[in-house]
Amino acid sequence: MKKVVLVTGASAGIGKSTAILLAQNGYNVYGAARRMEKMQELVSYGVKPLTLDVTKDESIREGISRILEEAGSIDILVNNAGFGLEGAIEDVTIEDARYQLEVNVFGAMRLAQLVLPNMRKNKYGKIVNISSVGGKIAFPLGGWYHASKFALEALSDSMRIEVREFGIDVIVVEPGATKSEWGTIATGNLMKISGHTAYKELAAKTHYAFAKLSNGLAEPIVIAKLVKKGIEAAHPKTRYTAKELNSRALLILRKLLSDKLMDKLIMSQIK
Repeated sequence: MKKVVLVTGASAGIGKSTAILLAQNGYNVYGAARRMEKMQELVSYGVKPLTLDVTKDESIREGISRILEEAGSIDILVNNAGFGLEGAIEDVTIEDARYQLEVNVFGAMRLAQLVLPNMRKNKYGKIVNISSVGGKIAFPLGGWYHASKFALEALSDSMRIEVREFGIDVIVVEPGATKSEWGTIATGNLMKISGHTAYKELAAKTHYAFAKLSNGLAEPIVIAKLVKKGIEAAHPKTRYTAKELNSRALLILRKLLSDKLMDKLIMSQIK
């Protein structure tokens, strides 16, 4: 019987590539997003589109109930829905900061809460949380985004131990810089939020650094393949990181360098 997969944030980027790749490889895939008009292409690949807003509990409940009614189970959850809020911590409104955490943290964990009973019943499940290299390393003007990904990493570590006895794996995937709508939205917000404040010089330098980075972004399929590798492993790793040289190097340096040396390294890249 086909494994049933729910992929959130499936309308673009990593979520879209993951939904398509898994559908092409024999999984029964539900692709969830708020924007149904961007989901129709997925239908041709066999992905079942599902309207779901991860910030609304009623929407989450209805989505989970529909899948359980139609498919009988949810074997794999890929928590991919998310966005990046860029701007100085002082400049970002608390309302916007809350929304960042609602999408990237609370939405993902609410979905996990609702799929776990069925997974425990079946003594099988995979929960894949799409984090980021930014869940280990914090850059200036991205504090609220990094806070959401650091939180997702910690919650994944706790949950992994809690659910292990029920035959459920919790897997973290840490993309580096990847082609998606994320970068365009994040950099646009950066200049709107901090481009005219006390942080405008840092914002301009950071915006320029993002622009230079855009030429070397990884394709979303790279991350989709990591998700597939994780869910198909008999004994999956706790974390999968893309093999981009810069991402791996940064994570190694984060372990080796003091905080102040890491600060200097980060600022050396923002000119």
